[in-house]
Amino acid sequence: MILGLGSDLCSIERIAASLARFGERFEARVFTAVERARADRRPFTRAGTLAKRFAAKEAFSKAVGTGFRRGVFMRDIGVVNGPGGAPALALTGGAQARLDAITPPGHVARVHLTLTDDHPWAQAFVVIEALPEGR
Repeated sequence: MILGLGSDLCSIERIAASLARFGERFEARVFTAVERARADRRPFTRAGTLAKRFAAKEAFSKAVGTGFRRGVFMRDIGVVNGPGGAPALALTGGAQARLDAITPPGHVARVHLTLTDDHPWAQAFVVIEALPEGR
C-alpha cells in the first residue's frame, strides 16, 4: 500500500544564491556530510547537485505529511547513492521516527526516490510504500 507521495521543484539558482550568501552555515544546517562530499566532487554542477538533494528533503517531508515540523529536520534526511548510482534516502532522528510512526504494524516501509534536473530546475519525487513483513 502507498503511505505517502511527495514532490518538490527547486530553483538551482536559489540554492546557488544561498550558497554564495550563507556558505558553510547554510550547508551545515541543511546537508549531511555525505551530500556535501558528493557535491564537492562536482565543482561545475555543485549547486545543481545540492538543489536535487534539497528537493528530495522537501519531497520526503511532504510524503510523511509533516513538512519540517514535529521533529522532522532537513539534516535527518540524507540522499545517498547505491553502487549503481541510484539515489536513496538515509533517514535518522525525527525523519526516521515519523516514517516508523506512519508505517502500519506488520509492515516495513520502503522509500522510493527519483531525482532530475534541467537548469534552472531540480526536481524530486518520493513514494513511500508499506510492504508486509517478510516479503
